[in-house]
Amino acid sequence: MLSIDRSIVDAIVAHARRDHPDEACGVVAGPAGSDTPTRHIAMDNAARSMTFYEFDSMEQLRVWREMDDRDEEPVVIYHSHTATEAYPSRTDISFAGEPGAHYLLVSTREPDSEEIRSFRIVDGVVTEEPVRIVDAGVDPHAVQSYMFGQSPATVDYECSGR
Repeated sequence: MLSIDRSIVDAIVAHARRDHPDEACGVVAGPAGSDTPTRHIAMDNAARSMTFYEFDSMEQLRVWREMDDRDEEPVVIYHSHTATEAYPSRTDISFAGEPGAHYLLVSTREPDSEEIRSFRIVDGVVTEEPVRIVDAGVDPHAVQSYMFGQSPATVDYECSGR
């Protein structure tokens, strides 16, 4: 399961909307070994394409070095799909080079809503996982969980002390 702060999801969606109709891409870094996404890094789509994304190689080198210097790793690698569902394409799968990362996809095909889904991609095998959006501004025990695709969206509210 991907647990991610609402403010980071909002920043990712804003980036995807801003770059639409081109695909947007970026990384959310977190402390190495923590599986906790904490720092959003919007990156340029060097391909400037509506159907493909590619990190600029110099920007990617700089970002990965910066993560190393800060003892961070790419916890989430994200990009948008502008005309299709939020599911990894064959190209996305073939270029997935971080087996420990969550691959977050945002579909901006609908102008008034977005579809957000997360996947693990290891050795070409795609596994969808739930996305738990945590709102740091509210009770940390109250969370919303989303699982898109074949199952309906679910909402979990866990309240302590009641």
